[in-house]
Amino acid sequence: MDLSPRYLAELGAARGLTVMALTDHNSSLNCPAFARLCPRCGLIPIFGMEATTSEEIHALCLFTSLEASLAFSEYAYSILTPFPNNPEKTGDQVYVDAEDNIEGEVAYYLTNPLDLSIDDVGAKAAEYGGIVIPAHVDRPAFSMTSQLGVIVAGPWAALECTRIPAGMSGFPPVDTLGYPLITSSDAHYPEHVVRRPFELDISAEELQPGGPGTEADMQAFKRALRKRPG
Repeated sequence: MDLSPRYLAELGAARGLTVMALTDHNSSLNCPAFARLCPRCGLIPIFGMEATTSEEIHALCLFTSLEASLAFSEYAYSILTPFPNNPEKTGDQVYVDAEDNIEGEVAYYLTNPLDLSIDDVGAKAAEYGGIVIPAHVDRPAFSMTSQLGVIVAGPWAALECTRIPAGMSGFPPVDTLGYPLITSSDAHYPEHVVRRPFELDISAEELQPGGPGTEADMQAFKRALRKRPG
């Protein structure tokens, strides 16, 4: 894997991160390895996935609990379009342990949409203790604006965009409805890891009160996100 959990954690630490999220497409199966590796690298882990809704909108579903993230991942896989992956055409879909040993492979093609609309994804993630951040809302593909034309109101903890204020060169600015804004790497290649970091107004001790190797505090995480510029 070019972006195994081990490599991601090592790159994130080397490039100055304090908090890092692993969000594979429609799956959290690589998060257990990530959970083991982050304390070794001095990182606070956030778990989850980049879910693809039925409208083909990408949305970050984030959890501070590994168990909750895995439970949501199991639910997501149960409503994933059941189209088999073809490794020769679309690559292997493996999940690994902390030493990069392959533990298993996912049968269905993970970039297919879930049978879950953007109207419902926020409430469903909340049932598992998570939050939702619509992804790259100012991109012309797989975003809320590309699929719906506008940002729609919802229980969003923030909106992810490629730059702040939100908008791509040559396109009209995006009306983000006053939601807090974040950026992120959306890394699919090693050179993209930590290319657009953002700051949270919170100390490591506040975010992870139990210390290294313990679960981050979701309520503290949400409060820090609310302080982001809109």
